[in-house]
Amino acid sequence: MTKEGKPDRLRQMGALNPKPEGVRAPWFREAGFFDPLDLVQVKYEMLRHAREEGTNKADAAALFGLSRQTYYQAEAAFERDGMSGLLPRTRGPKSAHKLTGEVMRLVEEHLDANGQLQARSLADLVHARLGISVHPRSIERAVARKKKR
Repeated sequence: MTKEGKPDRLRQMGALNPKPEGVRAPWFREAGFFDPLDLVQVKYEMLRHAREEGTNKADAAALFGLSRQTYYQAEAAFERDGMSGLLPRTRGPKSAHKLTGEVMRLVEEHLDANGQLQARSLADLVHARLGISVHPRSIERAVARKKKR
């Protein structure tokens, strides 16, 4: 069994800095508390440096190897949510939000009558009857999840 290191945990969380070599802040170059691999820490220190040291935002972003756009996004997230705003978030929908009960009932009725999964024709059927555009692969995954249960 291998022991998981901090870079592995950061990668799993989505918080591994893809460009740690871009961090030029001297306190990140010394071994110790500051870790250029930790993107959350890098972003926090960038914001703190600009606020506490009076450095302009573009210079602070450059010192930490990040873009101005990243600075402004981190600043807004930090003001809105505090430290947790700097944590990585998954993008996109959190679930199969278009596959409502009504959509799945229509899909199941068609599957029961036909016995075969033809995702593209099911997607066309859902669009024609309910006016909802669903990707055929989403239908395939939903049916597979249902079969697992």
